[in-house]
Amino acid sequence: MDDYMVLLEGCKLCPRQCNVNRIKGQRGYCGVGDMVIIAYYGKHYGEEPPISGSRGSGNIFFSSCNLKCLYCQNYQISHSVNGKVFSIDELSEIFLELEKMGCHNINLVSPIPYVPMIISAIKKSRKRGLRIPFVYNTNAYESVETLRLLDGLIDIYLPDFKYWNKNMAKRLSDAVDYPDYAANAIIEMKRQTGDLLIEDGIGKKGLLIRHLVLPNNIAGSRQILKWISETLGKKTFISLMAQYYPLHKAFKYPMINRRITEREYNELIDFLVENGFENVFIQELDSASVYIPDFRREKPFEDIKD
Repeated sequence: MDDYMVLLEGCKLCPRQCNVNRIKGQRGYCGVGDMVIIAYYGKHYGEEPPISGSRGSGNIFFSSCNLKCLYCQNYQISHSVNGKVFSIDELSEIFLELEKMGCHNINLVSPIPYVPMIISAIKKSRKRGLRIPFVYNTNAYESVETLRLLDGLIDIYLPDFKYWNKNMAKRLSDAVDYPDYAANAIIEMKRQTGDLLIEDGIGKKGLLIRHLVLPNNIAGSRQILKWISETLGKKTFISLMAQYYPLHKAFKYPMINRRITEREYNELIDFLVENGFENVFIQELDSASVYIPDFRREKPFEDIKD
């Protein structure tokens, strides 16, 4: 057995702390066992400019997630365990394939349940000469202890900071302790990699925090941005996302059953400017429908152009 696979014998990789033996067939909250399950991988142009660049990000969309957000745009793969099964060696081959395709980086999307396999695959691909950065694209419902296993292996951390309010985190993502874990996780990510370093327009190393603006300010956006300023500094790179779209079960909840308004978004842009943030990526409001993938198709993001 690979050294890191023993972590699956009493899985505590994320804050759920399920403590199940995934190698012997037991399943915890995420429903993932001891194999790598990928819904889709390939070039992707829908990330922030320093991530997608001109040649695309090499995205690997892992199946399942340790959050169950009611409005998730990737609900087709995040709320189930559907996809193709790969070994660690095959995952390493995918990394090398994406590099050969010319991708700027390897973008690990929803990687938390697969950390032991990812560590082994990164080490194998590095030994075979892979040079491009690894991006850890996460919801930030992470354990600091697990993140420390990735120290020196992950080049760019791309976490969400979804909620400031614990009640909203519980109601919308079944994780009442999300704000505390996300804050501590992001502090650890910053410790490992520092602020985002960009060379020739492409991210090489560092932290880029995403925040998806939700209707009616239910995410606590100002509080999150204030925390970033006070804890991580105004040079922190932030992606203020306007792409919220009421998908999956959002129609059942009036408070999130609409897109955000121009006023809601612009007020947060003004807040960032007034508080001296230096590195912010913003979106057009009409991006909301553009970024919706359909994982039933062979190319889920074929409508997203470079």
